Amino acid sequence: PDAKPDGVIVVKVLLDEVEESWAEQDAELFVTDSDNIIFMASHPELRMNALYPLSDEQRDALRETRRYAMEPLTPSGIQLNTPYGPGSYLVSFAHGPLSGGRYLSLTRPIPEFGWQMHILKPLTPVMNAQWIAAFMAGGLYGVIALAGGIGWQRLRLRREREAFAERERQTLAHVRDELEVSVERRTRDLVASNQRLSDEIEERRRAEANLRQTQDELIQAAKLAVLGQLAAGINHELNQPLAAIRAYAENARRFIELSRIESADANLAQIVELTERMADISAQLRQFSRKSSERQETISVQACIEYALRLFHSRLKEGSVQVEQQWAEATLWVNADLVRLEQVLVNLIGNALQAMKETPSPVLTLRAEVIKDQVVISVADNGPGITKQHLGHIFEPFFTTKAPGSGLGLGLSISSRIMEDLGGKLQATNLATGGACFTVTLPRSTAPEPSTARLKQENQPHA
Repeated sequence: PDAKPDGVIVVKVLLDEVEESWAEQDAELFVTDSDNIIFMASHPELRMNALYPLSDEQRDALRETRRYAMEPLTPSGIQLNTPYGPGSYLVSFAHGPLSGGRYLSLTRPIPEFGWQMHILKPLTPVMNAQWIAAFMAGGLYGVIALAGGIGWQRLRLRREREAFAERERQTLAHVRDELEVSVERRTRDLVASNQRLSDEIEERRRAEANLRQTQDELIQAAKLAVLGQLAAGINHELNQPLAAIRAYAENARRFIELSRIESADANLAQIVELTERMADISAQLRQFSRKSSERQETISVQACIEYALRLFHSRLKEGSVQVEQQWAEATLWVNADLVRLEQVLVNLIGNALQAMKETPSPVLTLRAEVIKDQVVISVADNGPGITKQHLGHIFEPFFTTKAPGSGLGLGLSISSRIMEDLGGKLQATNLATGGACFTVTLPRSTAPEPSTARLKQENQPHA
């Protein structure tokens, strides 16, 4: 025991390569000696740090050994949080290079040297792995739950579709039954409505036929009324030839008794001429009084006016009426019903003569002209004209300004209706120089074929 060493042999071992290999690990490693001083570490900053804080006595003892020279032996800042078993703790560092993280510390002794090996496994990868595992487990559970939910949803939807299809089938069957009943009821209603409509149409046809017949009868009555007004003049027109025929017949008998055959023949020739004149008058009356065939044809406007004017020959002569005829030499043609157009002109001329009955110098102006593909026939007089309050009512049925018993007020109304049926119009105005003017407007037509015109002249000489 009293022996003294002769000398000291110091062996230095370089551990840099070992520490560098530790730096490549995914854990933090360091080694402490029996005094809990870290002398090897994967982090160089931890080297020569005290694992736990040292007391003053421990520091003085370590300085006397001069093992660590003048190193400050700063505490590493390790904090033991939760033990997990022998030599295993959940640790963290209050400062230093490993601060800010949590680690699982495993301590293993190295008894040959009195050292301890410390392995610090970071918890972040472990926690991430746990979270990933949890997410994967949750995802798997979610997938399973989703698959189960989808399956249940599909089953529920299938059952709902089946229930809906059944309800739809029942609803459609119910609707079909109601529709069949409604269609049957509607069909009965339509059949009844069609029958009523057919009855109404037939009734309307009968009413229109009756109306047309009534109109024709009114037109015919109006023509007969005009003939009644012309009766006195016609009587005079017939009495003159009859008196002359009687005189010529008596003269012819006397000449025969005297054997003057040539003189008797001359008297008989005069009788023939007078009978032809009477036949013309009769033909005019028969032509005017006949009913219309309601057949429109191409007729001459000038010839129609002249024919209507011939019916008033006696009245014109008795009233000393001056007649002015104003139209071009070329024949104007219109497509109309001859009898009805003649009746309109006869009514207008008769009204004009009636209006000029008290006029000192009566003038009847008849004009025919073409204005924009329309033939306009004017019948004007120089009488007193039509008052403003009467001008808007003269075409109304039964409206008349004549004395009672002189007319029914149907002439102008019937004439206006006739012009509408012929596709034309009848208008009345007052002349600035005095008197009234009635205008008949009809679409212009082209001249008929020569054979047709010749046939019409044979059947209707006046037009």
